[in-house]
Amino acid sequence: MNSTSDKQRTLLIVEDDLALQKQMRWAFDACETVVASDRESAIVQLRKHEPAVVTMDLGLPPAPDDVSEGFKLLREILTLAPDTKVIVLTGQHDRENAVKAVGLGAYDFFAKPFEPELLNLTIERAFRMHDLQMENARLAALEGSPLSGLLTRDPGMLKICRTIEKLASASATVALLGESGTGKEILARGLHMMSSRARERFVAINCAAIPDTLLESELFGYEKGAFTGAVRQTLGKIETANGGTLFLDEIGDLPLALQAKLLRFLQERSIERIGGREEIPVDVRIVCATHRDLKAQIQAGAFREDLYYRLAEIVIEIPALRQREGDATYLAHAFVQRFAKENSRRAPMLTDDALAAIEAHRWPGNVRELENCIKRAVIMADGDCITAEDLGLAAGDEDLAIFNLRQVRDEAERAAVLKVIARTNGNIARAAEILGVSRPSLYDLLGRFGLKKENGS
Repeated sequence: MNSTSDKQRTLLIVEDDLALQKQMRWAFDACETVVASDRESAIVQLRKHEPAVVTMDLGLPPAPDDVSEGFKLLREILTLAPDTKVIVLTGQHDRENAVKAVGLGAYDFFAKPFEPELLNLTIERAFRMHDLQMENARLAALEGSPLSGLLTRDPGMLKICRTIEKLASASATVALLGESGTGKEILARGLHMMSSRARERFVAINCAAIPDTLLESELFGYEKGAFTGAVRQTLGKIETANGGTLFLDEIGDLPLALQAKLLRFLQERSIERIGGREEIPVDVRIVCATHRDLKAQIQAGAFREDLYYRLAEIVIEIPALRQREGDATYLAHAFVQRFAKENSRRAPMLTDDALAAIEAHRWPGNVRELENCIKRAVIMADGDCITAEDLGLAAGDEDLAIFNLRQVRDEAERAAVLKVIARTNGNIARAAEILGVSRPSLYDLLGRFGLKKENGS
């Protein structure tokens, strides 16, 4: 278990033999290890560190030869932290208790004395199983969520989803900043659907899609006879959204004259229709979005600074698709399934060269561009496969060897070891401390990378 990401994952070792406890800490130093020597201290460590994996001896004080204390601890762990994976260590010929432990809910068992390498593999599998279950639980929670339409595995986007969930109950005005096609309207609708205003209307208006001469009447409405062609009283988008949420898309394209009128509405929370004299109170939550740099527009005199601070009480910056690690191919697979189903045909497979091309493309139109690209390819594909040519994209790097985790880890570890050894001037104790490994582990790394001789270690 030499993955650098594992260092953040906590392993609790419950063992009353202090010598074995120390040996296990050394053997599993790729994890963040915490130890306990009895049931009481194990529960304290469990509450404090919330470890994903626990290894525990069934024979614990005050009667190490009796397994009752161990089974009591096992039951408590599974009650307090049911997702934690418990690996039980038993005596060489104690298969009966090992099977009983697994029956109670333990992840696996190992007989003492154990081979550290084999136990290491079991611990690694337990961590992976825990991670998988956490991911499945997260996806299940999103399934019925208003944000379920936003497919992502990117940590940054998942954090934004959690932020939207937190903001839903607040009344603050939210500004969503990001390139076209990044999902700003999906987030705005999700914000509305999770709020107390969900029963009322979500009204969207694209400030860039409506001519300046019509935008004012679209927003504020007008009275009969206000201008030529105004044959009846018409409510504007702001008034229509009363009690609900108004989504102002491409707010950066709002003309300066209308910016002043919108600012007045945000201050007074009332409007006047064009040609009218009555102040009409409106209770609406404003969510706005733009792909423009509003601060640069303020500097250029194209956007009012006072309006910006009214609109940007909470600012959320949405990353472009090219910045979301792995999302392009993840979304591509999902879109293939969706459009194949919509067109009543068998879902074609994305070839390696298609996936490489998707990863290499910059996607200036973001998710919207990818969606349209996949939709066209699914409809037009002749066979059971979609190639880079079908997508209309240049071929990317098809060498899947670059994703070999062992190779990636080795290269990262070699670079880190070289840098730290150089920085500490060959001081092994200090280098091991910085790298977060034991000295024997560092010597092993130096030997594996052929660095002993050149560093004089």
